[in-house]
Amino acid sequence: MSLLSELAPVPGSRKVKKRLGRGKGSGKGGTSGKGHKGQKARSGVSIPIGFEGGTMPLSRRVPKFGFTSHSHKSDYEVVNLVRLSKWKGEVTPQTLAEKGVVSGRKKIKILAKGELKQALKVKAHSFSKKAKTLIEKAGGQAQTL
Repeated sequence: MSLLSELAPVPGSRKVKKRLGRGKGSGKGGTSGKGHKGQKARSGVSIPIGFEGGTMPLSRRVPKFGFTSHSHKSDYEVVNLVRLSKWKGEVTPQTLAEKGVVSGRKKIKILAKGELKQALKVKAHSFSKKAKTLIEKAGGQAQTL
C-alpha cells in the first residue's frame, strides 16, 4: 500500500494550461496566438457551422428538389463483344440481366472490344458501328430495340 503523500495523477492525464499574453519570450505574447486582427482575433467570436465568410453557403446554393447531377450521367450499360463470345443463339437485354452481365435498369450498348467466332442474334438498344459490322461478319444479326 502506498503512502498518501506519494499519490499523484497518472502521467499525461493533467494538461498544463497555455499562459497567453505573458511576453514575447513565452511564444504566446502580444497577439496571444490569435494572429493579427481579423474576425477570429476579436473577443466574443462565434462563427456558425457552414459560414463561408459572407458568400452564400453551399447548402443554400444547391437546388433542394429535383436536382440531378449530370456530371456522372450514363444512359447506357456497356457490354463488349468479348462477353458475348461465350453465348449461343439469341442475346437480349433480359437474358443479359438474368446472367448478371448487366443490372437490367439501363439501356444496353454493345461495343466492339474483342471478336465473335460464332453467329449470334443480338438485340440491344444501341450498337457501335464496328460492333455491328463484326456481328454481321460472323454471320449473326444486330437488331436495335
